[in-house]
Amino acid sequence: MVALAYTVAFEGIEARLVEVQCAVTPGIPAFSIVGLPDKAVSEARERVRAALTAMAIALPSKRITVNLSPADLPKEGSHFDLPIALALLAALEIIPSDVAAQTVALGELSLDGTLVPVVGALPAAMAAAQEDRTLLCPHACGAEAAWVGTVNVIAPRNLAEMVRHFSGQSVLEPSKPGEVQNQIGVRDLSEVKGQERAKRALEIAAAGRHHLLLVGSPGSGKSMLAARIPGILPPLTPTEALETSMIHSLSGLLDEGGINRERPFREPHHTASMAAIVGGGRNAKPGEISLAHNGVLFMDEFPEFPRTVLETLRQPIETGEVVVARANAHVRYPCRFMLVAAANPCKCGYLADPARACARVPICGEDYLGRISGPLMDRFDLRVEVPPVAFTDLDLPETGESSASVAERVHAARDVQTKRFDGHPTARVNADMEGHLLDEIATPDTEGRSLLVKVAERFGLSARGYHRVLRVARTIADLEGAADVRKPHVAEAVSYRLAMAKEV
Repeated sequence: MVALAYTVAFEGIEARLVEVQCAVTPGIPAFSIVGLPDKAVSEARERVRAALTAMAIALPSKRITVNLSPADLPKEGSHFDLPIALALLAALEIIPSDVAAQTVALGELSLDGTLVPVVGALPAAMAAAQEDRTLLCPHACGAEAAWVGTVNVIAPRNLAEMVRHFSGQSVLEPSKPGEVQNQIGVRDLSEVKGQERAKRALEIAAAGRHHLLLVGSPGSGKSMLAARIPGILPPLTPTEALETSMIHSLSGLLDEGGINRERPFREPHHTASMAAIVGGGRNAKPGEISLAHNGVLFMDEFPEFPRTVLETLRQPIETGEVVVARANAHVRYPCRFMLVAAANPCKCGYLADPARACARVPICGEDYLGRISGPLMDRFDLRVEVPPVAFTDLDLPETGESSASVAERVHAARDVQTKRFDGHPTARVNADMEGHLLDEIATPDTEGRSLLVKVAERFGLSARGYHRVLRVARTIADLEGAADVRKPHVAEAVSYRLAMAKEV
């Protein structure tokens, strides 16, 4: 008899359906798993055998063959334990074969039959919903998978509970979605003394998802400003929350099945490798740029990152996705993020301080910031110099706006963009505009266009730089509530573009 069950194999955030075929036939007793399994999948037979023995189920003295179809698709991970056990139990007629054939399962088995949580429950639930099948997963993964809503999620704690459920002895209730995780301890923008221009740049960047570069001497507040970005960003939309959570699910970052509606804020150390930033390594896992999808990637000490790592950011910034190509894997991850970079003006950090500047000025600064290539610098929409704050000003009372008031304007501007790009296949915010969208939405008035043309000719703006100025100007107009882009909007956008200009 051949029994069927289903599971998934992950290719990026896509979960491909895998048919688990189990045949129990006469012959020399053996337990074989075929279909291009990796070491973890091959070892599943020992975990399944031990788990069944713990339930007092003895395997027959026959040949047991498990085939994972399609056979040419690599199978990786311990989540194949549960579907193999499910198909085997159906082949032994312990549970109904028709029920097993309508189930997508994933989960790891311990030797006593307990189901161990695995990564990827959310993408697996999406695949099960598309096939109109029930999802079977460990109890710890049930709340996460139930967020899909259109799939019936059964989450037993052990193999015995699964058998009793499918045999009708003790039916389990379908899992319910976990609690929405709320961000705790968000830092407030009002705590930052001075730096009004930098605060304004943060607001514009957050409103249109524009890339931002902060340059200033040590202790001027660059990292402090960046740490307050989460407090002014709008919450994730349901679609964005699902996209982001699918990536985090594959990385095992979802706690107790809770979907996070706050935008991710990732801040890798400057010693991070290329695989850690872009993605790759074993099984081609998502990197920091994908974990920051729909959120913020903050890279402090930007020039200290390896040059090869920085250059790999250029294509993902433009396309919003990254293709991790390896000899045994070729996967695609989304990565629409807001890049916020912070840097010192030179190696010693005091280029503009006449009392501390080294003898190598200005070569020191040119060499240090020269680690950021022209094409990469060209992709920063906003470039802001962050001057040091006098220690005498630190005792002054808070005078700046709170994060809540800034967030209201940012949220209102994002609402305008949501309505503007409703139904568009790729654009969601102003930073995504290109082609005819720029002509229709971001074309300035006559005075604004005249100013931009003069600036482009005088400072040699690249075509990319020209278009990015228009995008930022459109965002400034949205924050103001203006229907049209006018000269003041263009002038402010240009002022951020020309700071530390390095056009190519």
